[in-house]
Amino acid sequence: MTSPMTSPMTGPMTGPMTGPRNMAATCRLATRLFWRDKSMVFASVVTPVGLAVGMPALMRNVTGVAAATHVFQGALALLLAITAFMNVTVVLAGRRDQLVLKRLRASRLTDAQILTGQIAGTATQTVIVTVSCTLAVHLVADVPLPADPVGFAAVVIAGSAVLSLLGAAYTAAVPRAELAAAFTTPVFLVAGVSAGAMGPIPLPSWLPPVLDLLPTTAVVDAVRTGELVVPLLILAGWTLAGLAAIRLWFRWEPRRS
Repeated sequence: MTSPMTSPMTGPMTGPMTGPRNMAATCRLATRLFWRDKSMVFASVVTPVGLAVGMPALMRNVTGVAAATHVFQGALALLLAITAFMNVTVVLAGRRDQLVLKRLRASRLTDAQILTGQIAGTATQTVIVTVSCTLAVHLVADVPLPADPVGFAAVVIAGSAVLSLLGAAYTAAVPRAELAAAFTTPVFLVAGVSAGAMGPIPLPSWLPPVLDLLPTTAVVDAVRTGELVVPLLILAGWTLAGLAAIRLWFRWEPRRS
């Protein structure tokens, strides 16, 4: 018997459009389940939006628009770390431990369709949240809109997809679903510090060049400077790393005690 990863579909549902339709259906299902989970909505939407809009608004009143703009750009790292990375890690770890993923693998969906649907749904939500925050801080804190909307959209979409992919890969390090949020906290903190979202923090001279290679920092740097080539190359590298990690270590079932 061929594995779901190598066989695109079994049974009577065949044809060139079957795969995209299945992925779209999985994406819609993941999105519906997410918005029904009030605790997840609060943790991965309300909280980061509050930080991304509230902090710049505060800085606008204290030190001016320039500081508010800098803080908001750094807060994009927090949005990606929470709304994309943490969200997909917590959701997939929970579905793994509840044996939902195992049951999905017994369906006509392939492994790739199951994961792609979840990653695409999370990435789409992250893009919507990021764009909404960008418009909100423009209204409440006078933070200017991106000078290059196309470039901004490209890097936000790419960053959301990559962080969602890495969140799926990171589930391999989470032993149990109830620990998923705690295991993602260090990622959130490092992303915030590296992007300057938490203010100036003294760091060893060797550390900033290392932190610049993080995917969240790459997105923030692209937004701040308008330079897209290097950030997109960094994101491409993390994409390859995430795909390799999923192929090697992703677990579809909980560990046996």
